Amino acid sequence: MPERTRFADRTVQVADPEAMAELGRELGRVLRAGDLLVLTGPLGAGKTTFTRGLGDGLGVRGPVTSPTFVIARTHPSLHGGPPLVHVDAYRVGSPVELDDLDLDLAHSVVVVEWGAGMLDGVAESWLDVVIERPTAGSDAEEVEEGEEGEEPVEPRTVRFRGTGWS
Repeated sequence: MPERTRFADRTVQVADPEAMAELGRELGRVLRAGDLLVLTGPLGAGKTTFTRGLGDGLGVRGPVTSPTFVIARTHPSLHGGPPLVHVDAYRVGSPVELDDLDLDLAHSVVVVEWGAGMLDGVAESWLDVVIERPTAGSDAEEVEEGEEGEEPVEPRTVRFRGTGWS
């Protein structure tokens, strides 16, 4: 499926939260049951915004919000496609604990925030999505001021790398 493989090794510059959500929608449209994504990035990088867009692309019931306090949240499809299982693994201590969540990996699209290093023995293939923010002294000069009372808009770099991804 050529649409999927273009995400196997790709780097994208994202200008703002709307573009982050659109990138998620683009990927969501080509995902299928059994797909597993691992999102990595600092707090506020855009992981949940990306996942919200991905849920839109999959056509699942929302709203897609961070599952921080419930660890995993399932969003059923609105049109017979796979559900989205959104996991926050920040408080999950090991791959065994992640596996103990009994996620429906085969029949769902699963997104794991903070899941880097947690998939050994749990899955054979996944797509790493790394979201990077500018740091002081690099792209910080390019940060646009937001509207009064809003946070400034910082561009992001999103790197996709597939492990066994096809």
